[in-house]
Amino acid sequence: MSSKPFDVIVIGGGPGGYIAAIRAAQLGFNTACIDEWKNEKGGPAPGGTCTNVGCIPSKALLQSSEHFEHAGHHFADHGIGVSDLKIDVAKMVGRKDAVVKQNNDGILYLFKKNKVSFFHGRGSFAAAKDGGYEIKVAGAAEETLFAKQVILATGSNPRQLPGAEFDEELILSNDGALRIPNVPKKLGVVGSGVIGLEMGSVWRRLGADVTILEALPAFLGAADESVAKEAAKVFKKQGLDIQLGVKISSVEKAKGGVTVKYTDAKGGEQTLACDRLIVSIGRVANTIGLNAEAVGLKLDERGAIVVDAECKTNLPGVWAVGDVVRGPMLAHKAEEEGVAVAERIAGQHGHVNFNTIPWVIYTSPEIAWVGQTEQQLKAEGRAYKAGQFPFLANGRARALGDTTGFVKMIADAKTDEILGVHIIGPYASELISEAVVAMEFKASSEDIARICHAHPSLSEATKEAALAVDKRTLNF
Repeated sequence: MSSKPFDVIVIGGGPGGYIAAIRAAQLGFNTACIDEWKNEKGGPAPGGTCTNVGCIPSKALLQSSEHFEHAGHHFADHGIGVSDLKIDVAKMVGRKDAVVKQNNDGILYLFKKNKVSFFHGRGSFAAAKDGGYEIKVAGAAEETLFAKQVILATGSNPRQLPGAEFDEELILSNDGALRIPNVPKKLGVVGSGVIGLEMGSVWRRLGADVTILEALPAFLGAADESVAKEAAKVFKKQGLDIQLGVKISSVEKAKGGVTVKYTDAKGGEQTLACDRLIVSIGRVANTIGLNAEAVGLKLDERGAIVVDAECKTNLPGVWAVGDVVRGPMLAHKAEEEGVAVAERIAGQHGHVNFNTIPWVIYTSPEIAWVGQTEQQLKAEGRAYKAGQFPFLANGRARALGDTTGFVKMIADAKTDEILGVHIIGPYASELISEAVVAMEFKASSEDIARICHAHPSLSEATKEAALAVDKRTLNF
């Protein structure tokens, strides 16, 4: 069988892969993208974990559950009465599935628009040949493709807890957590990271009693300490039971539930009986089945693809982006790397600044940050100054009825360059973008403080936090 020739082949159709393919095609390359994800009917479902069982569906459920909680607990404050409030979980999940399909179809449309050849199946190396690589596509019809430039964007898989393998019925990964058919009375979650907090929040709002077990002694260790402290206080008030410093000794399935035995932070033996258990203890690079050994592709001890600062692997013409390489496992990081690699192949100077990649947790309140935390700056001995402004003093937040949290800005003590911005509160995911732009252009806190912000708006809290760096807030 003769192989089909392309300039660039992308293996993986998630955020890193499909964006890399589109950008490569825009730059004039004859481009192919291979992705094996299937929908319920067996058809193509490009978009990777993010679109199918991650970012997109989780936000759909978070939105639905937030509406439910508002109707049950906050509408009355606005003079809106609701009686006989019920949740139709099947319809909620159906809406989530519809949102996912819209995104799948949108990516297929973008491939067609940009003349990217899409192949539905699993892509793997067949051989190094003629200064390039033969790529096998294992799908409904097997095909062999050839290109001198290959971009690997195969993503990641959920990490399993030893002795508690996923069955997606009782012990759930992020995939199963998005498909729970009814509200569990008691839900257990292992891991208090992004997935654990978001999924725990969804089902807590709908009426589940949620307990989160975290092995680390500190809550949200990656976030700024003041944000983590505020989040812990708010989540506890909402009803999330977060246990820190636990050591799980066993997980046992029985008819209709799961029993988790663990040692708490004080050394006491505890037992958690729950209807379902979500395990969210991180993710591992997805390189299984890539046939890396056939061409000598170098992997590290964790199975991730080894790349340099420009996403080049040890093989000429082979690049890798996203979750399958070093760096944060974030969809937007993968997208930026995909664009940068396509541009580097074209001889341009693609650029990704890891210091200005924003982080977001879509709980309520939302949590978002960019740059360094106070504890990181203290550890490196860098002199800084910080300002903080509460949403309690923001007019738009009062009108929304959500005054939880604050904006915190950290700047260099001498130059006033913004080093980090940390937000917990309403629409933090949207507000953080101003900080990202400011830091990318190396703005000072004075720059933000001098810029006119619309009134009334939540963004005024960012301006006031900048003013607070110099101890001159106007509304607090």
